[in-house]
Amino acid sequence: MERNTNADSIVHHKFSHSVKARFIQFVPMEWNPNGKIGMRVEAYGCSYKSDVADFDGRSSLLYRFNQKLMSTFKDVISLKFKSMQGDGVLFHGEGQHGDYITLELQKGRLSLHINLGDSKRRFSNSQPSVTLGSLLDDQHWHSVLIERFNKQVNFTVDKDTQHFRAKGDGDYLDIDYELSFGGIPVPGKPGTFLKKNFHGCIENLYYNGVNVIDLAKRRKHQIYTGNVTFSCSEPQIVPITFVNSSSSYLLLPGTPQIDGLSVSFQFRTWNRDGLLLSTALSEDSGILLLYLEDGMLRLVIQKMTERSMEIPTGSNLNDGLWHSVSINARRNRITLTLDNDAASAAHETTRLQIYSGNSYYFGGCPDNFTDSQCLNPIKAFQGCMRLIFIDNQPKDLISVQQGSLGNFSDLHIDLCSIKDRCLPNYCEHGGMCTQSWATFYCNCSDTGYTGATCHNSIYEQSCEAYRHKGNTSGFFHIDSDGSGPLEPLYVYCNITEDKIWTAVQHNNTELTRVRGAHPKRPYVMYFNYNSSMEQLEAIINSAEYCEQEAAYHCKKSRLLNTPNGMPFTWWIGRANERHPYWGGSLPGVQQCACGLEESCVDIRHFCNCDADKEEWTNDTGLLSFKDHLPVTQIVITDTNRSNSEAAWRIGPLRCYGDRHFWNAASFNTEASYLQFPTFHAEFSADISFFFKTTALSGIFLENLGIKDFIRLEISSPSEVTFAIDVGNGPMELTVLSPSPLNDNQWHYVRAERNLKLTLLQVDDLPTKILETQEEGHFRLQLNSHFFVGCIRSLHLNGQNLDLEEKAKVTSGVKPGCPGHCSSYGNLCHNGGKCVEKYNGYLCDCTNSPYEGPFCKKEVSAVFEADTSITYVFQEPYPVTKNTSLSSSAIYVDAMPSSKENIAFNFLTGQTPSLLLYIDSYSQDYLAVLLCKNGNLQVRFQLSKERVHVYTIDVENFANRQIHHVKINRDGKELTIQVDQHPVYRYNFSEVDFRAVKSLTLGKVTDSLGLDAEVSKANTIGFIGCLSSVQYNHIAPLKAALRHPSIAPVTVKGVLAEANCRSVIEADVNTVTTVYSSSDPFGKTDEREPLTNAVRSDSAVIGGVIAVVIFVIFCIIGIMTRFLYQHKHSHRTNQMKEKEYPENLDNSFRNDIDLQNTVSECKREYFI
Repeated sequence: MERNTNADSIVHHKFSHSVKARFIQFVPMEWNPNGKIGMRVEAYGCSYKSDVADFDGRSSLLYRFNQKLMSTFKDVISLKFKSMQGDGVLFHGEGQHGDYITLELQKGRLSLHINLGDSKRRFSNSQPSVTLGSLLDDQHWHSVLIERFNKQVNFTVDKDTQHFRAKGDGDYLDIDYELSFGGIPVPGKPGTFLKKNFHGCIENLYYNGVNVIDLAKRRKHQIYTGNVTFSCSEPQIVPITFVNSSSSYLLLPGTPQIDGLSVSFQFRTWNRDGLLLSTALSEDSGILLLYLEDGMLRLVIQKMTERSMEIPTGSNLNDGLWHSVSINARRNRITLTLDNDAASAAHETTRLQIYSGNSYYFGGCPDNFTDSQCLNPIKAFQGCMRLIFIDNQPKDLISVQQGSLGNFSDLHIDLCSIKDRCLPNYCEHGGMCTQSWATFYCNCSDTGYTGATCHNSIYEQSCEAYRHKGNTSGFFHIDSDGSGPLEPLYVYCNITEDKIWTAVQHNNTELTRVRGAHPKRPYVMYFNYNSSMEQLEAIINSAEYCEQEAAYHCKKSRLLNTPNGMPFTWWIGRANERHPYWGGSLPGVQQCACGLEESCVDIRHFCNCDADKEEWTNDTGLLSFKDHLPVTQIVITDTNRSNSEAAWRIGPLRCYGDRHFWNAASFNTEASYLQFPTFHAEFSADISFFFKTTALSGIFLENLGIKDFIRLEISSPSEVTFAIDVGNGPMELTVLSPSPLNDNQWHYVRAERNLKLTLLQVDDLPTKILETQEEGHFRLQLNSHFFVGCIRSLHLNGQNLDLEEKAKVTSGVKPGCPGHCSSYGNLCHNGGKCVEKYNGYLCDCTNSPYEGPFCKKEVSAVFEADTSITYVFQEPYPVTKNTSLSSSAIYVDAMPSSKENIAFNFLTGQTPSLLLYIDSYSQDYLAVLLCKNGNLQVRFQLSKERVHVYTIDVENFANRQIHHVKINRDGKELTIQVDQHPVYRYNFSEVDFRAVKSLTLGKVTDSLGLDAEVSKANTIGFIGCLSSVQYNHIAPLKAALRHPSIAPVTVKGVLAEANCRSVIEADVNTVTTVYSSSDPFGKTDEREPLTNAVRSDSAVIGGVIAVVIFVIFCIIGIMTRFLYQHKHSHRTNQMKEKEYPENLDNSFRNDIDLQNTVSECKREYFI
């Protein structure tokens, strides 16, 4: 604290918060070494009225009502208290119907129990409604305020307030006869109490405006006073605080050579370890040590002539509560008692008698102490002690302070300065707070957050961010506001090559049938998205586009009526507003999609269902007005008429586009900047963004106050600096990059300051961290000054700052920033090409055999013996429709080639096998095959005279494992690599592969003219799996699977798309087609919407009747035939061709013929 330096100057100190106090104690921490001791203080305050009652732990006040029952709809109770005891009832009231209200101290915290009318819930076994405060047994005044309005309760202890709803069925609190203060007396048993009474003082006790203590002082008849006095006694207890974990100690003298030993004291601490007592016993009877280890109390007596004796007891004694400990030794028996619990006292005996020593060291040992009179096997104690007794004599700690008794170092005397660092809980997002004497720790397990205060989300803020990290489609948690208050939400990210969809499922996305609904009894369905509306709004607001499919299938069930009439069906959106428009229409227009398109089944109506026909029809479309989404309810009122029926479906919420991740601004001059409103964060703040620049230096963000400031800058081409002062002194961190940061590439910066740490992170470089010394504050108005370059995705405490909107109205700054591929082009793999977009980039997989958002997803298929894919080379094939950037390369010319780049993966157990064959119009060819022994062979013929054969014989490749093959020819040089085996290099004289005709995967169907070895391998073809096949810049397998209708490719036999890795352990001969959906919440094919989904009762009954009739006719026909055959058995046995009795039912005859036909013609054909 700042002080004056002479006798005349005055230094003012103002409290940051108002303080109510009766006494002020000044504790000098040090004196001026060059002057005399002296201090002058002036304190300013206000007049104060005080009514005090002193409770001694056996007393109470009873406030009796004027009537038998006090029933209240509203209550206000206020008081102040102070106590040295951690447990005790402050007040209690209850009624005969289960109502009660109780306020009690429990382990130094205040617990409020309240119940309104629930007779099953009794106070004796109830859990507190809410608990507040900590260390309230510190003999300081604490204020309490309880405000109740029906079930709503506000509970305030000092400056901490909690709001909650009272338990129970009623709104009134019914209390019988009386309220008791200080304890809960047992009716008819004076002086007997149900729970421990309060021991301490209560001041200014008001119950619904009644000053209870004032009534008691004036001896009013409503008050029964039980041994209560009206002045607050001050117990003469002097606590001490051991401040330093290495140098604090207290030395007190004992009476040496007494037969036995007696020491007792109380302690409280947050530390799990620390020395409590060390003393050298007389008569060489050893050294006695008492210390905490991992929260357990251990008493050890070390002796020279025999093994050490140890007594452990207790657990979790570092809970901040007062604990009493007593050591008593007589002759050779020693007893350790914890918390005055004689029943659990620990006893031990020794061979030698114990004699009291003359020096008792509490808390630690002196730094320069070398004698064996004080030993410390563990670190020094940090905490408080009081009520120290040695040899049954109390020790006057004030005398210690005055220097007339013992000695000490680094102690606060007459003060217990313990502080609960977990109150309030600075661990965010539900993190669990633990503490030591000096600091607190946050356990962030199972919270979804990390960091020193659980401030940082472990999840990305959007599906776009997951895609940017290289993820593919799947379920993810997204945290839309990052370190903000919103919890993460579980969504499905459908990451495609051109769009990234976020899908949020609700509790009913199936087609649901409705009957019997009418306006007086409507059908209502509520949708639960397993999230809060704030979470859903955050996703919707950050997206470029959102939609929900709305489908209504109807049979004589109207939907919206007329544009001006009362709708029969409507839905409720995010603001709890009713919307009468349907999917495919516009807000404010009470129509369906067909109404806008003028394509309804009845042109007089604006919805198909409003035609009110008795045949099934539907109105289906997308709801895409973001301000109205998501759909929270649907209401249907027209399915109660005869033959009336409907079925509805509301799809999941689906959004794409991230307005925040690519939100950017370009600063063109050093004088250009953006200014944002003041940013306020009391305890923690983080700032994150991406930047790119070519400037040598520049300030990203800056706020300059009178004393406080914050600044983030690129201070040199390879340094980023974070400087901050939020009221506790300046602090600076710098991250040095080994490579330049002004390379016009995107770089990530994140700075954070909380109550424990200040840190700076740049890209993936080591994070620079400094410990935060004291609390500060954040009230920041951020600007970007003197920076030439781009900044994007700027977030403060998880909140996005819209750079583009600010840039639109600011001179010198432009919205957006091009050039993403220069930074992220390396994310496009396997020949994929990075394509710039205004908001981000995409990977064009046209010339890649792979697909997916990063061209990393294999395209693979299972081949059977006769399967063949033939790709015909020709002049550039025109692609005029149904193509996109992500389509395969599907054409190539047939010009002579001196280069071949071939790559593919295969899996098989069959030999010999033909994997790939390329032929030409000039009888040149290239073949890749497996020999009978499993060796891989590459055969080239570039002229009629000679065939070049190259065999890779390092292993048997027909081993049902995936193998990777790369074949590259550049002129006369040929390289072949299989898996991780060494690269084989060859040379031959021919150069051009002339007039390429076709490429075949699997069996070659036109086998005329094949080489003998190739023909032998082609006999069976290929049985197995091929994936990621590429020849130069075309992908024949991908073309066959993705674009068979427009690519020059022919497929014969069975071609089943499957993942080769999934069939490694399976029999490749039995692999079937694997179907998968990229979006589990996607739209279903509803061209026949109600087939097998919704059927009327009449249809079901009709079907049942038809089946029954059919069965009866079959039985009659069988019986007739049996009797007829039995009658003419001799003639039947002689028949050699099939005949039917003349009286056999024609339908039955036809059924038999049909069955025979099906059994004879049961075939499967594949094209």
